[in-house]
Amino acid sequence: MVGDPNPTARALLALELIQASPGITADRLADRLGVSDRAARRYVATLRDADIPIESVRGPYGGYRIGRGLRPPPLMLTVAEALALVMAVLDGHHDADDQAQPVGTALSKIVRSLPAAVAGPVQAVRETAAPAPDRGAARPDPTTATTLVQACSAHRRVRVAYRSEGGNAWQTVVDPWAVVVRHGRWYLLCHSLSSDARRAYRVDRVEGVELLDETFTPPEDLDPVAELEAHLAVGWEFDVEVLLQAPAHRVQQWLPRDLGRVEPVDGSTSRLVGSTSNPPWYAERLAVVPVDFRVLGGPELRACVRTVGRRMLAATDEVSSA
Repeated sequence: MVGDPNPTARALLALELIQASPGITADRLADRLGVSDRAARRYVATLRDADIPIESVRGPYGGYRIGRGLRPPPLMLTVAEALALVMAVLDGHHDADDQAQPVGTALSKIVRSLPAAVAGPVQAVRETAAPAPDRGAARPDPTTATTLVQACSAHRRVRVAYRSEGGNAWQTVVDPWAVVVRHGRWYLLCHSLSSDARRAYRVDRVEGVELLDETFTPPEDLDPVAELEAHLAVGWEFDVEVLLQAPAHRVQQWLPRDLGRVEPVDGSTSRLVGSTSNPPWYAERLAVVPVDFRVLGGPELRACVRTVGRRMLAATDEVSSA
């Protein structure tokens, strides 16, 4: 048995299931409701009596679906669903109670629409939780992000106005492949027409987007996350080459892909090749590798690894008493 045994509650749950799974069959609906096929059809009939347009299609690919003219039903969330939603918002947006921010006003509307039994614990979590701000997060303008996502979905070329971290501003025309959210930052993975190369732009630094009439065909079998991480590992000013005493498949499990490309040397050794703009940060990432390694390339990285090594050794020195 699923949910409240009250017939009205079961009918509303049947409506939710049909909305979530258009084409759901009577036997699947009955199974989800925990009732017989006959009872499931009776709940569908109840919905139709309430002027909710439930359509049914016969045949092997048939089932129930919502027809045209349905007014939005009441928002139905369980306590667990509502709490999970609020917790996710608090985790990602620490201004969730700021009524001047869209996420704060949206969350307030959702909480107000919930029944008292659900809204009570949800509001308690919202008011008492004290999330720490993620200083690495950089949230873009929602309208800009939405426009870029829609352009990716429609394969529409766009002109973007961009401002780099150093303050340089320019406009460029790109084919937007995907929007990727990574470690609290939003990136536009795209192909730049002016440079004929793939680019990754921070969406929070995009100052304007113009949809163009031209369309494009994205690369086949595109893996946006893998492409972004591979892109972030190359093109920086300091080259990196590291020999690791472990096979490539093991090293790939330890190191994030944005550190560079892992190549097998032989069955027990592999090579990490990449670049970085921040050698001290890169040296600290290497310090957690659980096998021996040697920095072959990049004098800047070698110097930083030596510094990290000296600091680690100093941490084990005996403190002489006065």
